[in-house]
Amino acid sequence: MSNLSIAKGSCLCGAVSVSTTSMSNQVGACHCSMCRNWGGGPLLVVECKSDVNFSGEENITVYQSSEWAERGFCNQCGSHLFYKFKQNNQYFMPVGLFDNCEGLVFDHQVFIDEKPEYYCFANSTKNLTAAELFAQFTPPE
Repeated sequence: MSNLSIAKGSCLCGAVSVSTTSMSNQVGACHCSMCRNWGGGPLLVVECKSDVNFSGEENITVYQSSEWAERGFCNQCGSHLFYKFKQNNQYFMPVGLFDNCEGLVFDHQVFIDEKPEYYCFANSTKNLTAAELFAQFTPPE
């Protein structure tokens, strides 16, 4: 999605709407145990940087899921709204929230070492283990 277009979407009940001009066209899957526990399966997300606008913010509940990240959901219908890095306000939004998914490409999976054996995506993707993912955020010594 180009930076000139606006991606829009909402939760299941419509109490929370979201818009962004920074939605990546790359869809990723997270297989970590927290994401699977949160949603019953892998979390499929698009990165939206810090450029995310919400309406209906009074319907958003935020859960501090780790030292570095928080998760938001609609407190009316329970829809997952975001996973956000606290340090830089970088949002990862469930791709299913958005109305238009044209031009999106499923191209990466993280925490591949935590993926259970009972499912497998057929797409050819870049796969990162937990250690490989965390290494990207750790400054070299």
